[in-house]
Amino acid sequence: MPEPRPAHKRILLKLSGEALMGDDAFGINRATIVRMVEEVAEVVNMGVEVAIVIGGGNIFRGVAGGAVGMDRATADYMGMLATVMNSLALADAMNKQGLIARVMSAIGIEQVVEPYVRPKALQYLEEGKVVVFAAGTGNPFFTTDTAAALRGAEIGAELVLKATKVDGVYTADPKKDPSATRYTRISFDEAITQNLGIMDATAFALCRDQKLPIKVFSIFKHGALRRVVLGEDEGTLVYA
Repeated sequence: MPEPRPAHKRILLKLSGEALMGDDAFGINRATIVRMVEEVAEVVNMGVEVAIVIGGGNIFRGVAGGAVGMDRATADYMGMLATVMNSLALADAMNKQGLIARVMSAIGIEQVVEPYVRPKALQYLEEGKVVVFAAGTGNPFFTTDTAAALRGAEIGAELVLKATKVDGVYTADPKKDPSATRYTRISFDEAITQNLGIMDATAFALCRDQKLPIKVFSIFKHGALRRVVLGEDEGTLVYA
């Protein structure tokens, strides 16, 4: 039986830093990161070009107490450095899995990772390498959600995948309301009207303006990433 053809050629996967913690209080859980990389490897081996933006909450949470009362820009730069650490851990796990990963940082730390240069990132993706975008947008006051929307638009991704702990967007909190149902599809305008809070407002507006669809799915659900890439009914599609 032939391998099914992916519905998307190039995707941008947004991972939260918290997703790397597993059941730990903070930091990086090795078993969790290995399992995530296995899911990514499966879609890369199908010929899908994958770029990743990762947050820094798992590391920054551990020092957040010390950031109370800190200048917001300073705290944001600390968060950016946390994403660089996560990106290095993710790339290392990918290389051990047989993938070729490249970390590109929005802030200059050339001894550690290479700087983000759009044509180079596009070249890596076309060569089948996984590109991990570190340090957010490189600017304070912008979230890694916004970095995902920005990089997704820049590289011409067909879809931004927002990986969460929940397998989609629901009519209400499924933990509090057993009758809550999952949306299969919802428009940007409907999501805004219902105040569903899928991404922060800047990221969401950028995706809407660029007509860049968002797929919300659970990264903890085995095989979910593959099903999303194949265009199956997994998660919630937010469309223009």
